[in-house]
Amino acid sequence: MARPAATDGNTSWFVHDRFGMFIHWGLYALPARHEWVKMREQIPDDVYDRYFRHFDPDLYDPAVWAAAARKAGMKYFVVTSKHHEGFCLWDSDLTDYKVTNTPYGRDVLAPMVEAFRSEGLAVGFYHSLIDWHHPDFPIDHLHPLRNHPRARQMNRTRDMRKYVAYLHGQVTELLTRFKPVDIMWFDFSYPSRRDPKTGFKGKGAREWQAAKLIKLVRQLAPGILINNRAGIEQDFRTPEQYQPSEPVTVDGKPVVWEACHTFSGSWGYHRDETTWKSPEQLIALLINSVALGGNLLMNVGPTGRGEFDRRALAALDVYAEWMRLHSRSIYGCGQSRFQPPADCRYTQNGKRLYLHILHWPFRHLHLEGLAGRVAYAQLLNDASEVRLIESGDRPESNITPGQTKGTLTLELPVVKPPVTVPVVELFLK
Repeated sequence: MARPAATDGNTSWFVHDRFGMFIHWGLYALPARHEWVKMREQIPDDVYDRYFRHFDPDLYDPAVWAAAARKAGMKYFVVTSKHHEGFCLWDSDLTDYKVTNTPYGRDVLAPMVEAFRSEGLAVGFYHSLIDWHHPDFPIDHLHPLRNHPRARQMNRTRDMRKYVAYLHGQVTELLTRFKPVDIMWFDFSYPSRRDPKTGFKGKGAREWQAAKLIKLVRQLAPGILINNRAGIEQDFRTPEQYQPSEPVTVDGKPVVWEACHTFSGSWGYHRDETTWKSPEQLIALLINSVALGGNLLMNVGPTGRGEFDRRALAALDVYAEWMRLHSRSIYGCGQSRFQPPADCRYTQNGKRLYLHILHWPFRHLHLEGLAGRVAYAQLLNDASEVRLIESGDRPESNITPGQTKGTLTLELPVVKPPVTVPVVELFLK
């Protein structure tokens, strides 16, 4: 099985740890109706400024966030240093549009980095290439002012070169003030998009001066991981809000990848959003990603008062309880060459093969190609033995007839173990 080619970044820890926390937090937590609210509702700066004037997360305690991530089994985190709205979570020297100028009056990023590091998590920054607040960011079809009657006239005084200098300068601040930084998660390039109504077109690697930006990041933080969203392939790919059905490739070659998902349908805090995933869906997203050789980055959108709301905490508790018993089927694991039965997934770490059973069967599971290859099997949640029946061991029974040669049969308890997704740990010979 082919492995992804080496990249400039150090992916070894990344593909071992497999599971991280995404955090989308900004002024959009106050309207609490999606992080793209400024764009969706075409809110101008002078109106959106009310959220800046009222941002005061008085209950913010990053130690609580970090502890919740660690208990959930997450090994790294990526936080929005700046989202598309342009608001900055640290005390940047390059703008007044930052948290230290809100009623809260303090940097929130520095204590967050410290708290997560103290819990043993690697540090990553999501930094938007887009900025709907910066006066030199040209209006395009995703901009809140796209339908303003003077949009084209306003663009005449906007200088992308000045914005790029600002963008690169802020990245320099992040990588020097908070070093060592492990991940730089840029978002996003859209050069091929064009609005037929307005004629505005998108922006990509050329506009961001992405090659220069990536070179800058590599110089400031050797070994750092960079995603592909600046418009140039780098260390890892980022499928968003969908489950790949096969390992991710570029030009037919396997690459390191990380799926990013939300607990519900929004990245930022959304008070009235109701499509929260079930425990089974949450665990399956993690299993499916690792079974195909990928990572999972699960998102939390904190409230305007600086807390994870009860629904997010409940979702994190789902991961905490499952990972407490099953983390060794995730950490250090990846895709297996063996083909699992229906409604099951394999992950593998050396001679340990993990069978994740998404739909509990009655008594028996038949594993093709594993006859004579397994020395011992046990349920991972309690280390209780799972009996192995090799093809032909019981010719008088009706357990194995119809199974292909080389099939190994597991004799399972009738009652599903009391975990969201049971896992059988197979010790290969």
